[in-house]
Amino acid sequence: MTAHDAGPSGQADPVPVACTLSSADLAAQYSRWEQLAARAMTGRAETADGLRLGFRGEPGVEQELRALAATENECCPWADWTVRPEAGQIVLDVRSASAEGIAALHGLFTGRR
Repeated sequence: MTAHDAGPSGQADPVPVACTLSSADLAAQYSRWEQLAARAMTGRAETADGLRLGFRGEPGVEQELRALAATENECCPWADWTVRPEAGQIVLDVRSASAEGIAALHGLFTGRR
């Protein structure tokens, strides 16, 4: 699948809001997210173009967050997952350019803070 093929109008077609992971890989990824969130997530905020999550700067958290975000960037190209240290914590910003993508992101991690 090519993310930016020109459609009949000559404009780039949007990337579908879908995940390319297999069922088993999706379950494993979900489990890793749940474990990290339970262990170190400190906050969740919806943004105009997606979601911002905060995590404690404990040993191993940034590495796991970067690994998870790298997988998400590959399997879900409709969103951009960025990890950065900020003021003693680790911040994950997830952004989408489409309204459908933003709505999907706003539905993530709703059971957490």
